[in-house]
Amino acid sequence: MAKLQTTIATWNINSVRLRAALVTKLLKEEKPQVLCLQECKSPVDKIPVELFMECGYPHVIARGQKGYNGVAILSCAPIEEVGAYDFANLGHARHIAGRLENGLTIHNFYVPAGGDVPDRLVNHKFGQKLDYLAAMKAFFKNNSPKASVLVGDLNIALSEDDVWDHKKLLKVVSHTPIEVEALEDVRNEGGWVDVTRKDLPEGKLYSWWSYRARDWETADKGRRLDHIWVSRDMAAKAHSSRILRNARGWEKPSDHAPVFATFDL
Repeated sequence: MAKLQTTIATWNINSVRLRAALVTKLLKEEKPQVLCLQECKSPVDKIPVELFMECGYPHVIARGQKGYNGVAILSCAPIEEVGAYDFANLGHARHIAGRLENGLTIHNFYVPAGGDVPDRLVNHKFGQKLDYLAAMKAFFKNNSPKASVLVGDLNIALSEDDVWDHKKLLKVVSHTPIEVEALEDVRNEGGWVDVTRKDLPEGKLYSWWSYRARDWETADKGRRLDHIWVSRDMAAKAHSSRILRNARGWEKPSDHAPVFATFDL
């Protein structure tokens, strides 16, 4: 029997209503079977699902908030919501999980950014981030993933090649040792495989570039904050990882670029 390929993309869209045209552009040009969005910044009933339906994505599950956070999964095929957890009891819409008819479960996460100062004693947002990661670790300790994919803006660049300058960013939120260790703990606890780095093990790799740079492409001071992980039983079925870097240069773009992986199911 021929294997069916399923391509999953993840993208921090930084307002799904403001950038609905970019979402439809991606859907029409790249045609992933599933698109996971973060930082939708919209109540669920205000997400422009009609536009996505016209592109061939009639199935949407989501959690939303007005002006903040928010996650959504758009799918060509039917998808059943199987969880939406408030990790660390923050009251934030940062997670949703869905299961496709082929049995694949997709966890879509938007981990807190953590503010500017990497010290929970003076910055409660950094404390929230660490608490969120600890709650994720505990969840996957008690719910060992199988036939699963974890995607999203995890707001942490794990390796030296995931940032433009490792030494300069060691004290910058998103690449501090305490965050890296906490996210590695989540990955190890769930037995997750970083499929992007499995496929692209060498060299600098970024998915986010700050709006503050006048010329983001020339400066190229990026970080790989957006991830696609797979449960161990799925690792051999995952391939063709890529980051759509040019999307960062689209008109009125998100500061994140979409990340893709394909699965033989």
